[in-house]
Order: sequence, then C-alpha cells, then structure tokens
Amino acid sequence: MALPPVLQRVPFPVIASPMFIVSTPKLVIAQCQAGVVGSMPALNARPAAQLDDWLAEITETLAAWDAAHPEQPSAPFAINQIVHKSNDRLEHDLGLCVKYKVPLIITSLGAREDVNQAVHGYGGVVLHDVINNRFAHKAVEKGANGLIAVAAGAGGHAGTTSPFALIQEIREWFDGPVALSGSIANGRAILAARAMGADFAYIGSAFIATEEARADAAYKQMIVDSDSADVVYTSKFTGVHGNYLRPSIVKAGLDPDALGQGDPSQMSFGSKDGGEAKVWKDIWGCGQGIGAIKQVQPVADLVARLKAEYAAAKAAL
Repeated sequence: MALPPVLQRVPFPVIASPMFIVSTPKLVIAQCQAGVVGSMPALNARPAAQLDDWLAEITETLAAWDAAHPEQPSAPFAINQIVHKSNDRLEHDLGLCVKYKVPLIITSLGAREDVNQAVHGYGGVVLHDVINNRFAHKAVEKGANGLIAVAAGAGGHAGTTSPFALIQEIREWFDGPVALSGSIANGRAILAARAMGADFAYIGSAFIATEEARADAAYKQMIVDSDSADVVYTSKFTGVHGNYLRPSIVKAGLDPDALGQGDPSQMSFGSKDGGEAKVWKDIWGCGQGIGAIKQVQPVADLVARLKAEYAAAKAAL
C-alpha cells in the first residue's frame, strides 16, 4: 500500500515522538523545518485554551516557511491525543484539531472509532501507537490509518517486545504506514528500522537534548551523560510501564531498585508518585538509545547528523 499523500511529503523517514512537557510549538516547528514530522501532545497546552494559539502558531509559521522556501518545504506536523478515559480534555482538544485540520493525529492509550472518524472527516491521517500485535489489530479494526510500533527500549510508555518480532508480526497482515519506536538515536538505526519493514523511525529522546526542547537543562545534560544502563522500566509512576532515567529517580529521593508497582486503574499524567516529585516534571522519561546522544544541539544539527549517518550506512551496504 502506498503511503497517504501527507506522509509522502516527509523528505526524511523520521517522525519525532510527542513528549509530555518537552514538546511545544518551538520544537515542532524546528523539526518540521528540518524535514522530519514534528509532534507534540495536545495536553502540553495549559490551560486548554492555549492549544488554539499553539495550533495557529504552528500552521501559520510553517505556511510562511513553505512560501519562503519552496525548494525545501516543511514536513507535516502531528498532534498526540491521549484517548484514555482519564483525559477529560479529549473532546475539546480534538475539536481544535478538526478546526485547524491537523495533518496527522497520533492516538495513544486506547483506540476509538469516533476519534478516527472525526479526523478522517477533514482528510487527516491517524497513527495509533501499540506495544503488541493484538493492540495493532484492534487499532486498525477501529479505523487507524497507520501504526506506531512501540518496541522494547522506547522512552516513556514502552512495550517489551523486540522490534524485530513486533514489526515482523505486524507486517504479516498490515501493509499500511508503520513507524518503529525503540532505541533509535542515530542514522544506522533509522536505516535498520526501514530494513525491518517500517516506513519511518519514531524518535523521542534524542530530541530532548536539543536547544528547542522545553526541558530542564539538567534533564538534557543527564541524557548526554547517561546510557542504556541508566534507564529503569517501571509502572510505578503512571500505572503503565515506561522507561525513566535512573539518576532522576535517585534525585527525587527514591530507590530505583525498590519502586514497586503502579496501579493502572489510577492512571494519571503528572500525578504525584507518593512524595513531592512528579513524573515527567521531576522524574524524567528516556529511551535506551541515549548512548548515541553526545551533546545538546539545535534540532537542525541533530537532523543533519542523522541524515549523514543514514546516507553513510546505506553507502556501506
């Protein structure tokens, strides 16, 4: 199956993952201008009314860029919608996405036909993130156009399945758009994702360590200073398993090796962990690929590095 027209406009096969707190219009715009899909969670706009302003800023800025750079138009952008019942803003935020005809919607933590239909109504494309093949089937059955395979090693809420296994199982029955997430932070890994059958690499942690990201300077430096051994997989903080930086857990006064389990029925975003520290704000998510991240730099420089590494890896085959 050919990619939908909006995804054919992406000049480099990377979708930047939406990151709670970290992703804002400044980061999204820089990503799109660099030639990768930029994205952010709708919930990052607080209060909710701010989302209207942010969507206007993104659409107007990218339109101006395209007019001034017809030889290098921007990539499309995406907005992430949490469709879990805990998100009481979904109807409001989805309405604004419809208003601005957001090209790509990334849905997480559940799949809903009404959400997909609303996006399809204006010609948008829905990509749903999944951690296993069963959830992938459900997402497509409910109308998702494409899938984001969140494999072992991805930052934030991640699965445990090997990317080799997850992509193989999905590609046995689904020929639509697929992005692969999990420890991808250099051009060689992007090429590997393509070789396995993914259309796009889905990258988050590398973009935290950029100048445009709305992340604490200590967070960015911790990513630069850490590697895969510094990543802890736990459900303690939100009720859903995810990957977090060990040093940030220690800094919050907790023992990374004695966290216990979270309660999935009490899933919350930005909830307290039982002390004063808050997940995402003080306890920082990150994927296992961070060993490839050596410095904090502008988005344009990061994407240029990824492109050069990708081209070198292809040439070496």
